[in-house]
Amino acid sequence: MYSANTKEDQTSMLKEIGVSSFEELIRQIPEKFLNPAFKFNDKALDEMQILKRFEELASKNTPPLNFVGAGAYERYVPAAVKYISQRGEFLTAYTPYQAEASQGLLQTIYEYQSLVCALFEMDVSNASLYDGATSLAEAVKAAVRITGKKEIICSNLLNPEYEKTIRTYVNGSCLITKLNSPNGVCETNTLNEKLESGNIACVIVQNPNFLGIIEDMPKISEITRSKGVLFIACADPVSLGLLKPPGAYEADFAVGEGQSLGLPLNFGGPYLGIFTCKKKYLRQMPGRIVGMTKDKEGKRGFVLTIQAREQHIRRNRASSNICSNEALCALMAGIYLTLLGPKGLRELALLNHNNALAALDKLTKNQKIKLRFARPFFNEFVVDLGTETSLLRKKILKEENIDIGLPLGFMGEEFRNCLLVCATETKNEEDFERLAGALEKNL
Repeated sequence: MYSANTKEDQTSMLKEIGVSSFEELIRQIPEKFLNPAFKFNDKALDEMQILKRFEELASKNTPPLNFVGAGAYERYVPAAVKYISQRGEFLTAYTPYQAEASQGLLQTIYEYQSLVCALFEMDVSNASLYDGATSLAEAVKAAVRITGKKEIICSNLLNPEYEKTIRTYVNGSCLITKLNSPNGVCETNTLNEKLESGNIACVIVQNPNFLGIIEDMPKISEITRSKGVLFIACADPVSLGLLKPPGAYEADFAVGEGQSLGLPLNFGGPYLGIFTCKKKYLRQMPGRIVGMTKDKEGKRGFVLTIQAREQHIRRNRASSNICSNEALCALMAGIYLTLLGPKGLRELALLNHNNALAALDKLTKNQKIKLRFARPFFNEFVVDLGTETSLLRKKILKEENIDIGLPLGFMGEEFRNCLLVCATETKNEEDFERLAGALEKNL
């Protein structure tokens, strides 16, 4: 729907901005920001002409061959996911405040929660949060509430954006201590020493970590819980087709980014935050939880439950200000997991891992390219190119239309020449050849 501003609206807005006309406003935009491709003739175009013109412009888009991961992954999304999720009854469904009018939506959320609990092997899941970063930050806040302690230990190979979100949430009220990982994984001896402090609320470890390397989560969890400290696992859901789920090593909270489960890359969102925990911490869980019940006639029904949230009653005891869930994204994840099933998810995880091995093998045939950490990884790995990677990435992207990976110089001088390369199921042998060839030509 398009609603034009009235002449009076336009005049009022232009006056507030400080110009006399729209043309004067446009003239203030520097020429370098004006794309000549979007300049039209003075003659007005009708709808059909405009559509044709923009289709011509859109055809010039050439998506690069993409080897960037680092928390947002290019995956194949089955056509059924988009088709089912865009049915009118799903696409137009709104927040289920009135359960009697929202049974279908509530059931889809309940199914999502059940699938996530099965995947993570955790007791309970909520209806989803905004993204993986906010899920982790909410788990940290829950741990602080439960323990009353103010120190947080996190791996220094936690996704940097997740760490920033945690710092924003705690807003200086908690001390965040980093756990070193000089060899690409957490130092468990150092963890033992750090846990001697009596003020630790929780330990956070991501698996696979930000460099794609697989951590020894059972051992880390055992050490952490032996000291009476809560353990928060941040997991890639697709990797759980191969790796032990958080419930198997007794994580207290397990969170993750659900983008890999049927959601395309989309400039950072919308995605969904996966949040699970042990049953005893159910009342510390933020957001919505859907439960299954029976009505007075014994018929199955679904209801929102455990809603100690700021939007409802008991505001002074609310666990969080999160008051929405990513229902449509969660539905897509639920459809995706249902289509794959346990066997399909394992096959997908194996394909990711095997593709990463194939990509690494192709790259390291070049003597100038070295694997940075000789440790097991999932579908991402770090290579040292022997030269600064940021400018190299821009050059190859411009000349070859290949995004070679994520330069890691922002992590410190020791990573200045390092590149994080991701190979998902969307890549094949020909793609690895192109990547290797582009690097060989420019190194």
